[in-house]
Amino acid sequence: MTKKAPNSGLSRPLSPSCSGGSNRNAELAVKSSENVRRSTRLRLQPLRKPNISQKKKPVKLRSKMPKKPPTAFFYFLEDFRKQYQEQNPEVKSMHEIGKSCGEKWKSMIYEEKVKYYDIATVKREEFHREMTEYNKRMELGEHDESETDSDYS
Repeated sequence: MTKKAPNSGLSRPLSPSCSGGSNRNAELAVKSSENVRRSTRLRLQPLRKPNISQKKKPVKLRSKMPKKPPTAFFYFLEDFRKQYQEQNPEVKSMHEIGKSCGEKWKSMIYEEKVKYYDIATVKREEFHREMTEYNKRMELGEHDESETDSDYS
């Protein structure tokens, strides 16, 4: 009678004295540990699929919803990008422009940033006004019929 390798998941070859001189047991131990790894991978894959499908939003109902305004940094980025490209026309990478913009934004004092914070505040107030109007329309059910109708009908 030959001894079988313990099913511990380790893939180490058995010595000939322990296995009765047969390399077959060593091969079986390696194969069984590989099967354990494969079966573990196969069991974990179905758990990941539901997370992807949960993130979808209905497009038709939210098509008229106002978009959230950009932050002060993005208004600064618009101005900075124009100036930077005029000064450095050879630089085409957005990565480099964004990196230098971030460094500039961090080094600016609050008084320099106030201009952009004011723009962002005005846009945020407009957004909140539009959002309250949108919510009122949705509560009353007065959404446009063009939102629910298909383009093909």
